[in-house]
Amino acid sequence: MDVRRRSEKPVYPSKVFAADEKPLKPYKNQQQEDSNTLLIDASDALPLPLYLTNGLFFTMFFSVMYFLLSRWREKIRNSTPLHVVTLSELGAIVSLIASVIYLLGFFGIGFVQTFVSRGNDGSWDVEDENDEEFLSKEDSRCGPATTLGCAIPAPPARQIAPMAPPQPAMSMVEKPAPLITPASSEEDEEIIKSVVQGKIPSYSLESKLGDCKRAASIRKEVMQRITGKSLEGLPLEGFNYESILGQCCEMPIGYVQIPVGIAGPLLLNGKEFSVPMATTEGCLVASTNRGCKAIYASGGATCILLRDGMTRAPCVRFGTAKRAAELKFFVEDPIKFETLANVFNQSSRFARLQRIQCAIAGKNLYMRFVCSTGDAMGMNMVSKGVQNVLDYLQNEYPDMDVIGISGNFCSDKKPAAVNWIEGRGKSVVCEAIITEEVVKKVLKTEVAALVELNMLKNLTGSAMAGALGGFNAHASNIVSAVFIATGQDPAQNIESSHCITMMEAVNDGKDLHISVTMPSIEVGTVGGGTQLASQSACLNLLGVKGANREAPGSNARLLATVVAGSVLAGELSLMSAISAGQLVNSHMKYNRSTKEANTIPCI
Repeated sequence: MDVRRRSEKPVYPSKVFAADEKPLKPYKNQQQEDSNTLLIDASDALPLPLYLTNGLFFTMFFSVMYFLLSRWREKIRNSTPLHVVTLSELGAIVSLIASVIYLLGFFGIGFVQTFVSRGNDGSWDVEDENDEEFLSKEDSRCGPATTLGCAIPAPPARQIAPMAPPQPAMSMVEKPAPLITPASSEEDEEIIKSVVQGKIPSYSLESKLGDCKRAASIRKEVMQRITGKSLEGLPLEGFNYESILGQCCEMPIGYVQIPVGIAGPLLLNGKEFSVPMATTEGCLVASTNRGCKAIYASGGATCILLRDGMTRAPCVRFGTAKRAAELKFFVEDPIKFETLANVFNQSSRFARLQRIQCAIAGKNLYMRFVCSTGDAMGMNMVSKGVQNVLDYLQNEYPDMDVIGISGNFCSDKKPAAVNWIEGRGKSVVCEAIITEEVVKKVLKTEVAALVELNMLKNLTGSAMAGALGGFNAHASNIVSAVFIATGQDPAQNIESSHCITMMEAVNDGKDLHISVTMPSIEVGTVGGGTQLASQSACLNLLGVKGANREAPGSNARLLATVVAGSVLAGELSLMSAISAGQLVNSHMKYNRSTKEANTIPCI
């Protein structure tokens, strides 16, 4: 029996053929030396073309599945055991199994092409020696490939395509390579490596280097190398890092750019103000500007300051509720209050204690100190005065346990009814009468429609939502923008945005009276972010930069009225846009990026 055996030669020989050798022809076109050598595709064994066979088995699979599911549903409804199978169901199951086997072979194995050769006696061998030699020559260019020391034969194919170079194995989660930007000097590079390795704390760079900008640059590069994330878009140049050291921001790595727009002129109490607004929300400045235009055309707005007092409320505890009540009566006594006021006022030449409001919860006493703070927002100032009073009271009440200098009865940077009712910072009311002509021509709406919308939206709707100080359309928008532009604490936007907007038809229903009442605007013109160059420039634009030496506190109070007047303009314009149905159209026009929109293909 003439059975060809597999050659013992390695499948992937190390022989390298010269460039002038005659190129090999594709296997299928190569002349067969053995007349019994056959070339067979897997699809050649099918009685039908491959696409028809696939369609037949797909159709059979889904048809049989539908038939079986229908039969099983009937059995479940009729309480027939599922294992009782009829002849037709048995045939369907067999057809289903055959379909599954074919489909698994089609999708799992793919288009398998097998080369076989048949001997004279009808026996079959895997491959012909000539085939092996051809494959060896073709694959010798790719180098040897072995697994567990055994040669791997190349998969048979009609035409051998050049193999792609092996790709390195990738882990499921690949950590990005650290970004390395060359340092400006070898010394900086050494410092960067020391910070990355933890030898030098990042927070100590300013004190060690004596150069705040250089420290920020090194810290920025350290963050890029540690995280592997680029900070290329975060600017470093053009900022005075010495100005924020020890008072505004720790461990800086750059600064964020926020555009500043101008709304106005805002005619308020007979004076014109150009209001700076730092925001990234489109339409906000334009809308506020329209409100300023309507107010100006109607003769301006009037603003009145109602109260001016920053608060701090420590929490103290006694052994009994009786002792807590005794201290409450002590601080509320007018004679004793004078003594406490003298102790408090010694902490600053601007701080002046106005009153102390007490609340008891069991044996815990909360004392809400209210004081004026000049042109500063005053949180640090009032805290120093409160500490002086606590030290004094500790001598009078040695059993008093100070739980914390802030007991949240203040209440700072949180929505609280005590601020809404009692006020905190500057309490302001601002009003204007908008004529019928301006309502129609500038605001594009009607007086009656505005009055109705305000009642149903700002009053009724907010009450339905359980709002706390939020009886307005968007006071927070304007407050935040002005706060950021002028260096205020953005977190105090929470209580500073407490506002109730009122609208009423006056002069026989022809004109509109609008007002905003804001009981807790917390602003200052000295300290904190107000001393930074950009914020200081915005304060200077309003004419309230720094402290007023002639009338301490007047600059901060004027800034509070400007905030309230700007809110009045913003409320007037937004309510008009909603009333006229222009809100969506205006936002689509001014609050959408046309740069990206133009790149989107039309459908």
